[in-house]
Amino acid sequence: MKKQKTSLSFIITTLVVGLVTLFLLWSTFYFFSLYVGSMKQAAHTSSEQAVTQASNTISNYIGDMQEIMSLIEKDLTKSGGSTGQTLETLCSVRSDLVAVYIYDEQGKLVDSHTGTHTLKEHYLKDLSYIELDSYSPGVLYLSEPHVESLLQDYYPWVVSVLQEIPGADGQKLRVVIDIRFSKISDYVDDVGIGQHGYCFITDSNGEIIYHPQQQLLYSGLKTEATEGLDLSHNGSFETEELICSVLALDNCNWKVVGVSYISELVTAKEMELVGNICVMLTIILLTTMVVSVLVSRLVTNPVQRLIRAMEEFEKDAAGYVYQPVEGTTEIEALSQSYEHMVRKIQKLMKQVRQEEISLRKTELKALQAQINPHFLFNTLNAGAQLAMMEGADRTYEYVQNVAEFFRYNVKKSNDIVTVREELELVDHYIYILNVRFSGDIHYGKEIEEDLLDSCMPSMILQPIVENSVNHGIREMNGEGKIRLKVYHVDGDTLGISIRDNGIGMDPDTIEKVLGGNYHEEQSGGGSNGIAMGNVIARLKLFTQNEDVMTILSDGKDQGTEVILYLPIKEREKTDV
Repeated sequence: MKKQKTSLSFIITTLVVGLVTLFLLWSTFYFFSLYVGSMKQAAHTSSEQAVTQASNTISNYIGDMQEIMSLIEKDLTKSGGSTGQTLETLCSVRSDLVAVYIYDEQGKLVDSHTGTHTLKEHYLKDLSYIELDSYSPGVLYLSEPHVESLLQDYYPWVVSVLQEIPGADGQKLRVVIDIRFSKISDYVDDVGIGQHGYCFITDSNGEIIYHPQQQLLYSGLKTEATEGLDLSHNGSFETEELICSVLALDNCNWKVVGVSYISELVTAKEMELVGNICVMLTIILLTTMVVSVLVSRLVTNPVQRLIRAMEEFEKDAAGYVYQPVEGTTEIEALSQSYEHMVRKIQKLMKQVRQEEISLRKTELKALQAQINPHFLFNTLNAGAQLAMMEGADRTYEYVQNVAEFFRYNVKKSNDIVTVREELELVDHYIYILNVRFSGDIHYGKEIEEDLLDSCMPSMILQPIVENSVNHGIREMNGEGKIRLKVYHVDGDTLGISIRDNGIGMDPDTIEKVLGGNYHEEQSGGGSNGIAMGNVIARLKLFTQNEDVMTILSDGKDQGTEVILYLPIKEREKTDV
């Protein structure tokens, strides 16, 4: 196996592209590391900002509750313990306030303001009251979210805000405001950290106060991603998958926790950056490759042109016209030497071709000279006998056919003829045979008219028909039939079929005939002397092809079909 050589252009291109690739990979790795670090820092900052936003919003809202408590305290002091009008106004104006309850020091409900809703006469448990061992004045206490349990047929989700304030008579009152928890949860839900990040609220012990997916957590269908992490300190920290930010509220014991995913804030952008880098590297490498190829071609193009000239000469050596290759002094010297070699080879080829033509003509003449003269005498003898037995008209017709047959044989023996002329010769031959043998041969034709002017060697069809008569029909009992057909095989090939109903041929005989190894005994009178081997040899010379004849026979007494394959082409006057 021939070893594949490496071109100079390939070596130059590979070297340049390899060096550029190494430099780009090192630069990409360095800047990618810097970018990832900055992206993680930005993710921490984004998470902390989101948590700070939620914390400030909730703190401001709880600050509003403190202001409402201060308003209630002032109203109690001024009105001598009556705050009805003020609280009813608050409940009607503030849609986020569900109810306001006032308890004494023993935790007994002494007053309530429920807006448009009715207080239950009996209730099992007061969920709004925050029961502690002691209360510090001025401090707000927040309950966990719960269902409002004191109103008739109304059960909103609320958070209770309790503050102990002094009453008008010096006793301590504990004011509880039930606010809709949806107000606080909306603040948390509105804060987003990326597409899947979220915030939730815990108390100082880490128990979840509110979570966007609280129902899934309570049902056990979901586990909080921060479970098991220490959320007791404010600040931001990172795990393998999460960035967590924690910030305690200023005016209560709640904390806002923000959770974001590294894969979303950092990894996704890393992949986006990797994609952009790949595109950029591809463009740079392609540009480098193109430039390096162009530069290398300046060196290798003259050599490539010379190689292409050699390949063109290999494809068509006889018709090739060499165009000198320009380049360096060495390339031009090589080009001149190659031009001299091409001209010398073409001269030698021309000499060999002329010698081959002369040899073919000599061989063909030698093959065509193999004609048995006994046939001429036998047929003339038959004509003389016919003249004796019959009148002049049939004798004339018979002699005319004999004359045409031998005139064709002598005149056309060295020519290229048409299919039409060969068929006319077969017609004459069949007529002569039917006169000699009393019309025993039934002859039919099926011709495609557009093929009649296609050319072929002379004296091809008659020897095949003669072979069918002598070795097929003559040796059978009954009526002999010969069918001749001319047809298209494909776009540039015609077929000629000669089929008889004679005794047939066995496979061994067919093989010998096609191989030129079958030698029949001459009968001494009844043959024109041109055997099947002669026909096959001349067809091969004419077509320059080995596949010129097919012989088909289904066996004994099944007849024989001989098929010739010839190129479809106009008649040429040149000898074969």
